[in-house]
Amino acid sequence: MTIKPLGDRVVIKNVEAEETTKSGIILTSAAKEKPQMATVLAVGPGGNVDGKNVTMNVEVGQKVIYSKYAGTEVKLDGQEVIIVRQNDILAIVE
Repeated sequence: MTIKPLGDRVVIKNVEAEETTKSGIILTSAAKEKPQMATVLAVGPGGNVDGKNVTMNVEVGQKVIYSKYAGTEVKLDGQEVIIVRQNDILAIVE
């Protein structure tokens, strides 16, 4: 199943958090911090959103950093993805 976001929305998937600290301590899943880096899976068309013309600045496949509490988590075909607005994306990682 595919997902096609509407307006200025972007579908992202979290990059897995590291399981060990720099000093070598192994973290349990409960102790891991929620990652803020993700890969873009799909991008909406942009256009006129809430009365403003929006141009999409992200592309599928890019790694991005997004706001910590942004978006809506959705489980699709056993895969967890997050749907965020483009303005919740803070930076593109190159």
